[in-house]
Amino acid sequence: MLNAAFIILTVAVLLGSTLAVLHLRTNLPAPPWPLGAVHGVVALIGLACLALALRGPPRGVEHGTASFGIIAAVLFVLAALLGVRLLAARIFRKRIVGGTIAIHAMLAVSGFVILAAYVFVG
Repeated sequence: MLNAAFIILTVAVLLGSTLAVLHLRTNLPAPPWPLGAVHGVVALIGLACLALALRGPPRGVEHGTASFGIIAAVLFVLAALLGVRLLAARIFRKRIVGGTIAIHAMLAVSGFVILAAYVFVG
């Protein structure tokens, strides 16, 4: 289940990177909000798989990475909360502030890197 969570969250990271690049284009309209919704749904599915995987036996105790799964899950939850705010702003045609996108991306990428260490080292 942990490998499935990692693969699904990898897809979510790739979709998020695509959204960020599309948003940073200055001369073209913002990316369509359904693409952001798909990114969010994929990320939530990955987060659910991660939560299920964390219920299993502990891993990474001998390498000191036992808490990495929980840390990654918390970072993903915080990123999801900001992602809901971004989606709501997009749906209601409010201005999306670049700082909010940056914090969302920072939390998600940090969670992904910690999850990668948990998967590959633990």
